Amino acid sequence: MSYKIIIDSCGEFIEEWKEDSRFESVPLTLNVGGEMIIDDETFDQESFIKKVAACPECPKSACPSPERYMKAYDCDADHIYAVTLSSELSGSYNSAVLGKNLLLEEHPEKKVYVFNSRSASIGETLIGMKIQECEENGLSFEETIEAVEAYIESQNTFFVLDDLETLRKNGRLSKVKSLVASALKIKPVMGSTPEGTICQLDQARGINKALVKMSQNIVVKAENSQDKVLAISHCNCRERAELLKNALLEKISVKDVVILDTAGVSTMYANNGGVIAVL
Repeated sequence: MSYKIIIDSCGEFIEEWKEDSRFESVPLTLNVGGEMIIDDETFDQESFIKKVAACPECPKSACPSPERYMKAYDCDADHIYAVTLSSELSGSYNSAVLGKNLLLEEHPEKKVYVFNSRSASIGETLIGMKIQECEENGLSFEETIEAVEAYIESQNTFFVLDDLETLRKNGRLSKVKSLVASALKIKPVMGSTPEGTICQLDQARGINKALVKMSQNIVVKAENSQDKVLAISHCNCRERAELLKNALLEKISVKDVVILDTAGVSTMYANNGGVIAVL
């Protein structure tokens, strides 16, 4: 059976997907000081980071329209899957579901399913990889949905921010707390809740100590890690991603490791120097 996997642009694409018609990235739109930037293959990370740093306002994102998702679903594939960033962080999931319903009104025979990643960034990438694995192994549409939903349930997302300005601009960190944290070089270690919201797990003085703290939190949650792929995305800091990978592989064994630079929406969340890990 043929299949198609659609991932909103918060999820990074591995190289082999970029030329594969079975995979499609549906772009969100980024707004920096009134300038609209499409999060597609034209996204320029370096330019975007500079624009965000220079803008006093918090950058925002707008999810794809239901019609855009409907267009992505309207294909010849027998099984169609969409993966969106957490419904607690964006309207992308609801838009994808509405797009599915629009398609099914015209083509009720289509098999379409939308996964709420309850994560973001490289977490969505891993879910896409899991769907692909299930399809390549010959699982049915229903079996794939069941296996992938169980996989999402087992996922844990962690991240460390080096630059706290976006948190300050969007009101999640007071100006005073931001100044104190910056002066003391305190870096928060963040994670996802089972519902897909964001919580603070720990903190440390200095980015390297924060990465160590994050690795410790990951090891605690690393059940059956030998059967899982460790995925790390980074915003313009490959060396930090490698440092985290090496620290983790000293403590746990994994099936494989994927390291990717952040795409547009993930860059907006992580900011320059941020690192995201999912296991």
